[in-house]
Amino acid sequence: MNTTAKKRLHKLKNFCSAALSTAMFAGLSTSAIADETCVSPYAPKITGQEDYVYIWTLGVEGLGDEQDKLVTVDVNPKSKTYGKAVNQLSVGGRNEAHHSGVTDDRHYLWAAGLDTSKIFIFDIHTDPSKPALTNTITDFVGKSGGVVGPHTTYALPGRMIMTGLSNNKDHGGRTGLVEYTNDGKFIDTHWMPTDSDLGGAVKTGKLADGYGYDLRVMPRHNVMLTSSFTGWSNYMMDFGKMLADPEAMKRFGNTVVQWDLHTKQPKKVFDVPGAPLEIRCAWDEKHDYCFTSTALTSKIWLLYKDPKGEWQAKDVADIGDPSKIPLPVDISISSDDNFLWANTFMDGMTRLFDISDPFKPKQVYEHKIGAQVNMVSSSWDGKRLYYTSSLLANWDKKGNDNEQFFKAYDWNGKELKEKIALDFAKEKLGRPHQMVFGANSLYGKK
Repeated sequence: MNTTAKKRLHKLKNFCSAALSTAMFAGLSTSAIADETCVSPYAPKITGQEDYVYIWTLGVEGLGDEQDKLVTVDVNPKSKTYGKAVNQLSVGGRNEAHHSGVTDDRHYLWAAGLDTSKIFIFDIHTDPSKPALTNTITDFVGKSGGVVGPHTTYALPGRMIMTGLSNNKDHGGRTGLVEYTNDGKFIDTHWMPTDSDLGGAVKTGKLADGYGYDLRVMPRHNVMLTSSFTGWSNYMMDFGKMLADPEAMKRFGNTVVQWDLHTKQPKKVFDVPGAPLEIRCAWDEKHDYCFTSTALTSKIWLLYKDPKGEWQAKDVADIGDPSKIPLPVDISISSDDNFLWANTFMDGMTRLFDISDPFKPKQVYEHKIGAQVNMVSSSWDGKRLYYTSSLLANWDKKGNDNEQFFKAYDWNGKELKEKIALDFAKEKLGRPHQMVFGANSLYGKK
């Protein structure tokens, strides 16, 4: 980790320790995935009005049935149940519910738990308003050869590929990519490159840490990109305890890896200091770039193909004031590649960047969503934005700032206008984390 990143980590520790002592803060954002504009290019897209948002939700001890669940919210303004949770399906226990993704036919939703490493597969096409749990994979760690914490579940043709966050040997950040068939059969594991085992990759900087987090692909370039975060021993640790542990604070990822999409061969390892999280790729076939943001250093990074055909990584903008440690979390790119939404957990803000020149992003708008905010999902037409609040069970804020909500906004090109505000704590649903859209029209239903 470079000197700037170390200084910001030190500031983060001091800042959050003081906040914890006054019970004002207890969170460091690290997560997200899944808006319609970041769905796999192999999966059908909802380009019109979405009917539902499926929210993968963490169970809370003492709240409702205390279990993780998939909550379905009606988001079609023409519906009689608009703005209401029309279905909830509990899966048993608390697994650190985190991310989910659709299969390439969009018939099934794969949702994972970072603690138990269980994967829950839901039928979302038979009755889109009422998903059904059809399969639970409980041997992910054994089948994968020791990968722990399935995170991004991402559609490839006829299969799902998943990033891991950890391993079962030391519960650190060393991890891999795991492939399954759509019907839940294990295919292969691809370990992230490390300094001692590059797997054929070339380091473009100083690091090859072997960490994982998010994954995105650009088939037209035969490119797959992965980012990095931290292992089980950190993301399941009490936040205050982690801040007080100097060794734990060293265990954050600082790399992005370029892979050959077809062979799953790692090609390049880029230094991207400060825990690069979500990756969002341009949609236009003439645009050869993706973005990521760093939680600890508050930067937007551009991952791009240079004139020689080689992929490079470059930090291109700050998110908020990095000295104040706003902690960027989820990002969402518009389908026309002109704008990027970026959430910051500590101040509960969402910010809009003009990325029409991807090398010079410019902030053009900001809005406070709540005391804390994590995920942002954008409709394909860019007219609707959705937000949720939860990060990790042990990392969410404490006291009055522990807001747990799902919110929907209309965007008219100038400002956000709130349309739905659903209090998940009041409804005894839990901590809402990651979102995926559903639509009756995908399956010929009304």
